[in-house]
Amino acid sequence: MYIWERKGWPDLTWDDSAVARPLAQASREQGRLLGKMEGLGFEHRGEAHLHILTEDVVKTSEIEGESLARDQVRSSIARRLGMDVGGLVHGDRDVEGIVEVMLDATGNFEQPLTEDRLLDWHAALFPTGRNGMRKIIVGQWRNDSDGPMQVVSGPTGREKVHYRAPPAERLPEEIAKFLTWFASPGDLDPLIIAGLAHLWFVTLHPFDDGNGRIARAIADMALARADGTPQRFYSMSAQIRLERNDYYDALEKTQKGSLDITPWLLWFLACLGSSIEGAHSTLKSVLAKARFWERFAKEPFNPRQIKVLNRIMDGFDGKLTTSKWARLAKCSQDTAYRDILDLIDRGALQKDPGGGRSTSYSIRFPD
Repeated sequence: MYIWERKGWPDLTWDDSAVARPLAQASREQGRLLGKMEGLGFEHRGEAHLHILTEDVVKTSEIEGESLARDQVRSSIARRLGMDVGGLVHGDRDVEGIVEVMLDATGNFEQPLTEDRLLDWHAALFPTGRNGMRKIIVGQWRNDSDGPMQVVSGPTGREKVHYRAPPAERLPEEIAKFLTWFASPGDLDPLIIAGLAHLWFVTLHPFDDGNGRIARAIADMALARADGTPQRFYSMSAQIRLERNDYYDALEKTQKGSLDITPWLLWFLACLGSSIEGAHSTLKSVLAKARFWERFAKEPFNPRQIKVLNRIMDGFDGKLTTSKWARLAKCSQDTAYRDILDLIDRGALQKDPGGGRSTSYSIRFPD
């Protein structure tokens, strides 16, 4: 029996005494992080916000097995936020769609969550009306014309059913209940609201595809309300990506369990706490980048060097080599090598251990 089939659904319950301690700890760490961010200048907070939003968009897609180009995501967010950053690139339609959803969810968190808004989010996620080669119903609730909505894994003919969602004919009523609750959840702690909203929506699974991404966007919306700011300084999606197997296990056990969702809330609060803890490294990265550019403010670099250095500090996969520099800067390898030697001479880059064909370089940050 699935949770939505149980008598009393959707009146979910949990053990307040069991969640009290992790809830208090997550709230305390959330307050500490926001306090640190308030102490930063406007520019540094904006840079941290851009970094976290980029991470959120990239990782929420990775959870579903989709890989987005990080530079396209960052550029799309920067343009929409009106931020002056170097190296902007054009974003594909799927990138622009998920960015639009995440910015609307967190940037307009005070606006009510409505049926039309959810349908608009879904349409933005799938601008072509397809997920890969598969045609899907876009901007509408699923109709189950191909059978019940199920979450399955495994090869064709030997699929394992992890979950079956409520039938399509129940969706209008179920969605109405969810939206009414989300608009007026009572005196629940905001972090509990985020965990409940995530679970409830993904349990309804109202769309042909994209349910996980929209559920996480709703949770981010609730967390933005909890923070009282549209700026995001920690990424739940990034942490869920690290714990993806545990995430799916926690969902499956909860959706096949009773109306007591204490284990789910404990997992959600632990994941939230880890995401906040991980945000401190983001803060260090932002400050290190700021100190780097302050150090070389009076020693201007050429446009190629500025572009590549920013690209490295904004998140660079793999090692920096002369050939990668040439590709990023769109120049010859000889020019790339001269750029690199110049930066080494000025103390901005350093050669990594090793040599020969494997020679690589890294940023030399101030102590």
